Amino acid sequence: MLDKFNREINYLRVSITDRCNLHCSYCRPKEGISLQGHDDILRYEEIIRIVSVAVKMGLVKVRVTGGEPLVRKGFVNFIAELKKIDGLQDISLTTNGILLEEFAQNIFDAGICRINISLDSLNKDKYSRITNGGDLDAVLRGIARAEEVGFAPIKINTVAIKGFNDDEALDFARLAADKPFQVRFIELMPVGKTNLDYGEDYMPTSQLIDKIRQSYKLEQIKNKKNKSDGPAKIYKIKGGRGEIGFINPVSDHFCSTCNRLRLTSDGKLRVCLLNEKEVDLKTALRENCSDAELEKLFWDAVLLKPKQHDLICTENSLKKCRNMSAIGG
Repeated sequence: MLDKFNREINYLRVSITDRCNLHCSYCRPKEGISLQGHDDILRYEEIIRIVSVAVKMGLVKVRVTGGEPLVRKGFVNFIAELKKIDGLQDISLTTNGILLEEFAQNIFDAGICRINISLDSLNKDKYSRITNGGDLDAVLRGIARAEEVGFAPIKINTVAIKGFNDDEALDFARLAADKPFQVRFIELMPVGKTNLDYGEDYMPTSQLIDKIRQSYKLEQIKNKKNKSDGPAKIYKIKGGRGEIGFINPVSDHFCSTCNRLRLTSDGKLRVCLLNEKEVDLKTALRENCSDAELEKLFWDAVLLKPKQHDLICTENSLKKCRNMSAIGG
Protein backbone atom coordinates (compact mmCIF):
# COMPACT_ATOMS: atom_id res chain seq x y z
CA MET A 1 0.00 0.00 0.00
CA LEU A 2 1.59 3.24 -1.15
CA ASP A 3 0.21 6.58 0.04
CA LYS A 4 0.20 9.87 -1.91
CA PHE A 5 3.78 10.54 -0.84
CA ASN A 6 5.09 7.14 -1.97
CA ARG A 7 5.45 5.78 1.56
CA GLU A 8 4.79 2.06 1.90
CA ILE A 9 2.16 1.41 4.58
CA ASN A 10 2.81 -2.05 6.02
CA TYR A 11 2.39 -1.66 9.79
CA LEU A 12 -0.81 -1.52 11.87
CA ARG A 13 -1.00 -0.66 15.56
CA VAL A 14 -4.12 -2.25 17.06
CA SER A 15 -5.64 -0.90 20.27
CA ILE A 16 -7.89 -3.62 21.70
CA THR A 17 -9.14 -1.64 24.73
CA ASP A 18 -9.11 1.85 26.19
CA ARG A 19 -9.07 0.43 29.71
CA CYS A 20 -5.95 0.20 31.82
CA ASN A 21 -4.88 -0.75 35.34
CA LEU A 22 -2.80 2.44 35.60
CA HIS A 23 -3.59 6.15 35.31
CA CYS A 24 -0.41 7.63 33.89
CA SER A 25 -0.44 11.42 34.05
CA TYR A 26 0.27 12.01 30.33
CA CYS A 27 -1.92 9.20 28.97
CA ARG A 28 -4.98 8.38 31.05
CA PRO A 29 -5.41 10.60 34.12
CA LYS A 30 -8.23 9.74 36.51
CA GLU A 31 -10.12 12.96 35.85
CA GLY A 32 -12.28 13.33 32.76
CA ILE A 33 -11.87 9.85 31.27
CA SER A 34 -14.97 8.41 29.59
CA LEU A 35 -14.66 4.66 29.14
CA GLN A 36 -16.09 2.90 26.13
CA GLY A 37 -18.82 0.32 26.66
CA HIS A 38 -18.55 -3.35 25.73
CA ASP A 39 -20.41 -2.85 22.43
CA ASP A 40 -18.36 0.23 21.57
CA ILE A 41 -15.10 -1.65 21.08
CA LEU A 42 -14.28 -4.04 18.28
CA ARG A 43 -14.85 -7.73 18.90
CA TYR A 44 -11.82 -9.96 18.50
CA GLU A 45 -13.26 -11.63 15.40
CA GLU A 46 -13.74 -8.18 13.83
CA ILE A 47 -10.09 -7.33 14.45
CA ILE A 48 -9.00 -10.65 12.95
CA ARG A 49 -11.03 -9.92 9.82
CA ILE A 50 -9.60 -6.40 9.49
CA VAL A 51 -6.03 -7.65 9.81
CA SER A 52 -6.67 -10.51 7.39
CA VAL A 53 -7.88 -8.09 4.71
CA ALA A 54 -4.99 -5.71 5.36
CA VAL A 55 -2.41 -8.49 5.07
CA LYS A 56 -3.70 -9.27 1.58
CA MET A 57 -3.07 -5.59 0.77
CA GLY A 58 0.55 -5.66 1.99
CA LEU A 59 0.42 -5.42 5.79
CA VAL A 60 3.29 -7.38 7.37
CA LYS A 61 3.45 -6.15 10.95
CA VAL A 62 0.96 -5.70 13.80
CA ARG A 63 1.58 -4.30 17.26
CA VAL A 64 -1.15 -4.97 19.84
CA THR A 65 -1.67 -2.15 22.34
CA GLY A 66 -4.32 -0.64 24.61
CA GLY A 67 -4.94 0.98 27.07
CA GLU A 68 -3.42 -2.09 28.64
CA PRO A 69 -4.08 -5.09 26.38
CA LEU A 70 -3.58 -7.67 29.14
CA VAL A 71 -6.66 -6.45 31.04
CA ARG A 72 -9.00 -7.58 28.25
CA LYS A 73 -10.38 -11.09 28.71
CA GLY A 74 -9.48 -13.62 26.03
CA PHE A 75 -6.32 -11.79 25.02
CA VAL A 76 -4.11 -14.88 24.74
CA ASN A 77 -6.59 -16.75 22.53
CA PHE A 78 -6.88 -13.65 20.35
CA ILE A 79 -3.11 -13.60 19.84
CA ALA A 80 -3.16 -17.27 18.89
CA GLU A 81 -5.80 -16.55 16.23
CA LEU A 82 -3.88 -13.51 14.98
CA LYS A 83 -0.82 -15.72 14.61
CA LYS A 84 -2.72 -17.99 12.21
CA ILE A 85 -3.14 -15.25 9.58
CA ASP A 86 -1.08 -16.31 6.60
CA GLY A 87 1.36 -13.61 5.49
CA LEU A 88 1.49 -11.70 8.78
CA GLN A 89 5.21 -11.69 9.51
CA ASP A 90 5.50 -9.88 12.83
CA ILE A 91 3.23 -9.61 15.89
CA SER A 92 4.41 -7.65 18.90
CA LEU A 93 2.93 -6.28 22.11
CA THR A 94 3.09 -3.10 24.15
CA THR A 95 2.25 -3.46 27.86
CA ASN A 96 2.80 -1.56 31.09
CA GLY A 97 4.17 -4.78 32.60
CA ILE A 98 1.94 -4.92 35.68
CA LEU A 99 0.41 -8.28 34.63
CA LEU A 100 3.39 -9.51 32.63
CA GLU A 101 4.75 -11.89 35.27
CA GLU A 102 1.44 -13.78 35.18
CA PHE A 103 0.94 -13.80 31.41
CA ALA A 104 4.46 -13.88 29.92
CA GLN A 105 4.63 -17.63 29.26
CA ASN A 106 1.12 -17.81 27.77
CA ILE A 107 1.79 -14.80 25.52
CA PHE A 108 5.04 -16.33 24.31
CA ASP A 109 3.39 -19.70 23.68
CA ALA A 110 0.63 -17.97 21.71
CA GLY A 111 3.19 -16.63 19.25
CA ILE A 112 4.50 -13.25 20.43
CA CYS A 113 8.24 -13.03 21.05
CA ARG A 114 8.77 -9.25 20.81
CA ILE A 115 7.56 -7.01 23.60
CA ASN A 116 7.65 -3.32 24.56
CA ILE A 117 7.24 -2.37 28.22
CA SER A 118 6.34 1.15 29.28
CA LEU A 119 8.46 2.25 32.25
CA ASP A 120 8.93 5.93 33.08
CA SER A 121 10.93 5.65 36.30
CA LEU A 122 13.16 3.20 38.14
CA ASN A 123 12.36 4.92 41.43
CA LYS A 124 9.43 3.36 43.33
CA ASP A 125 8.01 6.63 44.64
CA LYS A 126 8.25 8.43 41.30
CA TYR A 127 6.81 5.46 39.44
CA SER A 128 3.84 5.36 41.80
CA ARG A 129 3.33 9.10 41.31
CA ILE A 130 3.44 9.16 37.49
CA THR A 131 1.14 6.10 37.26
CA ASN A 132 -1.15 7.13 40.14
CA GLY A 133 -0.44 4.10 42.31
CA GLY A 134 1.43 1.62 40.11
CA ASP A 135 3.74 -0.99 41.64
CA LEU A 136 7.25 -0.78 40.20
CA ASP A 137 8.23 -4.14 41.72
CA ALA A 138 5.45 -5.87 39.75
CA VAL A 139 6.81 -4.39 36.51
CA LEU A 140 10.40 -5.39 37.31
CA ARG A 141 9.25 -8.94 38.08
CA GLY A 142 7.39 -8.95 34.77
CA ILE A 143 10.49 -7.83 32.88
CA ALA A 144 12.58 -10.50 34.59
CA ARG A 145 9.98 -13.14 33.73
CA ALA A 146 9.85 -11.99 30.09
CA GLU A 147 13.63 -12.34 29.84
CA GLU A 148 13.46 -15.78 31.46
CA VAL A 149 10.73 -16.97 29.07
CA GLY A 150 12.79 -15.88 26.06
CA PHE A 151 11.27 -12.67 24.70
CA ALA A 152 13.68 -10.93 22.33
CA PRO A 153 13.94 -8.12 21.86
CA ILE A 154 12.66 -6.63 25.09
CA LYS A 155 12.20 -2.90 24.65
CA ILE A 156 11.73 -0.49 27.55
CA ASN A 157 9.82 2.68 26.58
CA THR A 158 10.43 5.76 28.71
CA VAL A 159 8.67 9.07 28.13
CA ALA A 160 11.16 11.87 28.80
CA ILE A 161 9.71 14.40 31.27
CA LYS A 162 11.77 17.40 32.33
CA GLY A 163 12.19 17.68 36.06
CA PHE A 164 10.72 14.23 36.65
CA ASN A 165 12.87 11.49 35.14
CA ASP A 166 15.63 13.30 33.24
CA ASP A 167 17.86 12.72 36.26
CA GLU A 168 17.45 8.97 35.68
CA ALA A 169 18.98 8.97 32.20
CA LEU A 170 22.15 7.23 33.41
CA ASP A 171 20.14 4.70 35.43
CA PHE A 172 18.25 3.68 32.31
CA ALA A 173 21.49 3.64 30.31
CA ARG A 174 22.99 1.33 32.93
CA LEU A 175 20.01 -0.99 32.49
CA ALA A 176 20.74 -1.15 28.76
CA ALA A 177 24.43 -1.73 29.44
CA ASP A 178 23.81 -4.57 31.89
CA LYS A 179 20.91 -6.31 30.13
CA PRO A 180 20.24 -7.26 26.48
CA PHE A 181 17.38 -4.72 26.38
CA GLN A 182 16.69 -1.78 24.11
CA VAL A 183 15.87 1.22 26.30
CA ARG A 184 14.07 3.92 24.29
CA PHE A 185 13.43 7.49 25.34
CA ILE A 186 10.34 9.08 23.76
CA GLU A 187 9.62 12.80 23.64
CA LEU A 188 6.50 13.96 25.47
CA MET A 189 3.60 14.82 23.15
CA PRO A 190 0.51 16.92 24.01
CA VAL A 191 -2.07 14.23 23.18
CA GLY A 192 -5.50 14.18 24.83
CA LYS A 193 -6.24 14.92 28.48
CA THR A 194 -3.17 15.12 30.68
CA ASN A 195 -2.12 16.25 34.14
CA LEU A 196 1.19 17.57 32.83
CA ASP A 197 2.09 21.07 31.67
CA TYR A 198 3.52 20.41 28.23
CA GLY A 199 5.28 23.76 28.02
CA GLU A 200 7.06 23.07 31.30
CA ASP A 201 7.56 19.31 31.08
CA TYR A 202 8.69 18.77 27.48
CA MET A 203 12.39 18.16 26.86
CA PRO A 204 14.11 17.10 23.63
CA THR A 205 15.79 13.72 23.84
CA SER A 206 18.98 15.33 22.51
CA GLN A 207 19.55 16.58 26.06
CA LEU A 208 19.38 13.00 27.35
CA ILE A 209 21.89 11.89 24.72
CA ASP A 210 24.28 14.55 26.00
CA LYS A 211 23.85 13.33 29.59
CA ILE A 212 24.38 9.68 28.69
CA ARG A 213 27.43 10.43 26.57
CA GLN A 214 29.14 11.85 29.63
CA SER A 215 29.39 8.29 30.98
CA TYR A 216 28.91 5.96 28.00
CA LYS A 217 30.27 5.80 24.48
CA LEU A 218 27.39 5.54 22.01
CA GLU A 219 27.67 4.36 18.42
CA GLN A 220 24.64 4.89 16.20
CA ILE A 221 23.27 1.88 14.33
CA LYS A 222 22.28 3.27 10.94
CA ASN A 223 21.10 0.23 9.01
CA LYS A 224 17.68 -0.99 10.14
CA LYS A 225 16.99 -4.71 9.95
CA ASN A 226 13.83 -4.45 7.87
CA LYS A 227 11.60 -1.89 6.21
CA SER A 228 8.85 -2.17 8.82
CA ASP A 229 11.11 -1.03 11.68
CA GLY A 230 9.98 2.00 13.64
CA PRO A 231 11.35 5.55 13.86
CA ALA A 232 13.78 5.16 16.77
CA LYS A 233 17.40 6.21 16.32
CA ILE A 234 19.30 3.33 17.89
CA TYR A 235 22.72 3.44 19.55
CA LYS A 236 24.93 0.61 20.74
CA ILE A 237 26.63 1.09 24.09
CA LYS A 238 30.31 0.29 23.82
CA GLY A 239 31.00 -2.71 26.00
CA GLY A 240 27.34 -3.08 26.91
CA ARG A 241 24.83 -5.83 26.22
CA GLY A 242 21.91 -3.70 25.07
CA GLU A 243 21.01 -0.62 23.07
CA ILE A 244 19.56 2.83 23.63
CA GLY A 245 17.01 4.40 21.32
CA PHE A 246 15.56 7.89 20.93
CA ILE A 247 12.16 8.67 19.38
CA ASN A 248 11.81 12.35 18.56
CA PRO A 249 8.36 13.14 17.14
CA VAL A 250 8.60 16.79 18.19
CA SER A 251 12.21 17.88 17.72
CA ASP A 252 12.95 15.79 14.64
CA HIS A 253 9.91 14.82 12.57
CA PHE A 254 10.21 11.37 11.00
CA CYS A 255 7.00 11.65 9.00
CA SER A 256 8.76 11.06 5.67
CA THR A 257 9.40 7.45 6.71
CA CYS A 258 6.07 6.77 8.44
CA ASN A 259 4.78 3.31 7.48
CA ARG A 260 1.80 2.89 9.80
CA LEU A 261 -1.89 3.21 10.44
CA ARG A 262 -3.64 2.85 13.81
CA LEU A 263 -6.80 0.91 14.57
CA THR A 264 -8.50 2.45 17.60
CA SER A 265 -10.31 0.32 20.14
CA ASP A 266 -13.66 1.61 18.89
CA GLY A 267 -12.98 0.62 15.30
CA LYS A 268 -11.61 3.75 13.64
CA LEU A 269 -8.67 3.55 11.28
CA ARG A 270 -6.56 6.53 12.28
CA VAL A 271 -4.18 7.91 9.68
CA CYS A 272 -1.68 9.53 12.09
CA LEU A 273 -1.18 9.61 15.84
CA LEU A 274 -1.18 13.42 15.75
CA ASN A 275 -3.97 13.97 13.22
CA GLU A 276 -7.69 13.59 13.89
CA LYS A 277 -8.57 12.11 10.49
CA GLU A 278 -10.12 8.66 10.90
CA VAL A 279 -12.04 6.15 8.78
CA ASP A 280 -14.88 4.23 10.45
CA LEU A 281 -14.47 0.46 10.03
CA LYS A 282 -16.74 -0.70 12.86
CA THR A 283 -19.94 0.65 11.33
CA ALA A 284 -19.14 -1.00 8.00
CA LEU A 285 -18.34 -4.32 9.67
CA ARG A 286 -21.58 -4.32 11.63
CA GLU A 287 -23.53 -3.52 8.48
CA ASN A 288 -22.07 -6.71 6.95
CA CYS A 289 -19.71 -5.08 4.48
CA SER A 290 -17.82 -7.25 2.00
CA ASP A 291 -14.05 -7.69 2.09
CA ALA A 292 -13.85 -5.53 -1.03
CA GLU A 293 -15.69 -2.72 0.79
CA LEU A 294 -13.38 -3.10 3.77
CA GLU A 295 -10.37 -2.91 1.46
CA LYS A 296 -11.78 0.28 -0.05
CA LEU A 297 -11.98 1.84 3.44
CA PHE A 298 -8.35 0.91 4.02
CA TRP A 299 -7.37 2.68 0.83
CA ASP A 300 -9.40 5.72 1.93
CA ALA A 301 -7.29 5.87 5.10
CA VAL A 302 -3.99 5.35 3.29
CA LEU A 303 -4.77 8.21 0.92
CA LEU A 304 -5.79 10.47 3.81
CA LYS A 305 -2.36 10.24 5.45
CA PRO A 306 -0.86 13.75 5.65
CA LYS A 307 2.64 14.53 4.52
CA GLN A 308 3.54 15.36 8.11
CA HIS A 309 1.92 16.10 11.45
CA ASP A 310 1.35 19.67 12.64
CA LEU A 311 2.84 19.32 16.11
CA ILE A 312 5.48 21.82 17.14
CA CYS A 313 7.05 22.37 20.53
CA THR A 314 5.44 25.51 21.91
CA GLU A 315 3.29 26.27 24.91
CA ASN A 316 0.36 26.69 22.51
CA SER A 317 0.82 23.28 20.88
CA LEU A 318 -2.45 21.72 19.82
CA LYS A 319 -3.83 19.17 22.28
CA LYS A 320 -5.45 16.41 20.28
CA CYS A 321 -8.86 15.40 21.54
CA ARG A 322 -8.34 11.62 21.61
CA ASN A 323 -6.59 10.15 24.65
CA MET A 324 -3.47 8.09 24.01
CA SER A 325 -5.12 5.13 25.80
CA ALA A 326 -7.79 4.86 23.08
CA ILE A 327 -5.47 5.45 20.12
CA GLY A 328 -2.85 2.84 20.87
CA GLY A 329 -0.07 5.38 20.38
